[in-house]
Amino acid sequence: MPAAPPEDTVVVPADEDPVSAAGSELFGGAPGRRALLGVGWWTAARVLAICTIIVFALGMVQKIPCYNSGWFYGATAQYDHACYSDIPHLFTLRGFSIGNIPYLDKIPSASPDMQYLEYPVLTGLFMWLAAWLTPSGGGDVHREQVFWLLNAGMLMICAVVAVVAVMRTHRRRPWDALLFALAPVLALDSTINWDLLAVALTAVAMALWAGRRTVWAGVFIGLATAAKLYPVFLLGPLLVLCWRAGRMRAFGQALAGAAVAWLAVDLPFMLLNFKGWATFYTFSQTRTIDYGSFWLILSQNGVINWSVGTVNTIITMLLALCCLGIAWLALAAPRRPRFAQLAFLIIAAFTITNKVYSPQYVLWLLPLAALARPRWRDFLVWQACEVLYFLAIWYNFAYTSASAQKGLPTDWYHGAIVVHILGTLYLCVMVIRDILMPEYDSVRWDGSDDPSGGVLDRAVDIFAGRARRSAATKYQDTVPD
Repeated sequence: MPAAPPEDTVVVPADEDPVSAAGSELFGGAPGRRALLGVGWWTAARVLAICTIIVFALGMVQKIPCYNSGWFYGATAQYDHACYSDIPHLFTLRGFSIGNIPYLDKIPSASPDMQYLEYPVLTGLFMWLAAWLTPSGGGDVHREQVFWLLNAGMLMICAVVAVVAVMRTHRRRPWDALLFALAPVLALDSTINWDLLAVALTAVAMALWAGRRTVWAGVFIGLATAAKLYPVFLLGPLLVLCWRAGRMRAFGQALAGAAVAWLAVDLPFMLLNFKGWATFYTFSQTRTIDYGSFWLILSQNGVINWSVGTVNTIITMLLALCCLGIAWLALAAPRRPRFAQLAFLIIAAFTITNKVYSPQYVLWLLPLAALARPRWRDFLVWQACEVLYFLAIWYNFAYTSASAQKGLPTDWYHGAIVVHILGTLYLCVMVIRDILMPEYDSVRWDGSDDPSGGVLDRAVDIFAGRARRSAATKYQDTVPD
């Protein structure tokens, strides 16, 4: 195993990634050995931010047919042009147009099952801020357009924050963040919903953990969980890895930070109106099988006809089995897995086993994939599957929403669901291979251990088998707590 590389050296993707090397020929080829990278105005952070803004802006351009008319006129226009977004519709449907305060005021046309906003608190506050900034004058269409534009601008900031955080998580590999910045799904899915808020907070949490700021990492995990549920699952990999490395104090600090931050956001609304606050959780429990999941294929083909409670129970059991499997992998692997690898696997398991797999959920995995498996070939295979699914879901809506049935039939849509799940599973398999055979890990080939691991980086295993512990001491250095 090679010695640890110097901290001030930067990995050039074209030197180690064949796809990146081929792509660099479009810009004059790979940089020479005397090239000064990151010097002057064009630092990695600025280049990545500009790339992210350009890709995000292209996504906004793709939504122009809906912005001009598709969201407002014609039953299926927003599906025909694959430019659907929840954002303009919920401005009116959730009462923001009439000044509703989330979780305190009931939504218009409330039903017994859902009377308040069905989003986590921090996302609801994000939506409310954009609504507060939306001018009160003008017609409904104009205000919904402005509301979408304001949200798009705020979400673009989230995307830039996320890409810079990814860059700083693996400090010797800043250009891995290009996987995030240039991802097709960043353009296509970013303004469907408000998921980028949680994505940005999660990415910041990863960067803070990598920088050994354990309490602040926990704080941002807590904030991210207050925006979307999935980030709380990152505490699982941290628990197992800290246990194996004997760094439970660091885990306790992160856990405490997460709990305090989550309570600071959620507790006021729990006290003011518990029923309104709890709507997100009750809605998640009562929600039926929905688009994007393999459960939909089984349900629509008559393979299963289970109640919502039964589906919830089985999903919980499947997710628990996945968590146990990932924990076993973390403890049994010959070398302690990298935090980013386990983080990707646990969130992938959550999305695949869920009863709904909306197209924007791929954004949850985007920064984690860039950190866990920074290889352009595998990343592009996964992205191709997700772009196919993005088109398939809207064309299937177009097919089922109009009597003319122009679009993608349901059987073909089921095939697209299989493809997009297999794409995620393919990336999971590659990550698992890297864990079991670290010599294939593109991050570790040069002697690095776990750049995303923070206090775990080069820590000696404490709770591991004798053979693994003996092997670990050959390449790991003890890091002071």
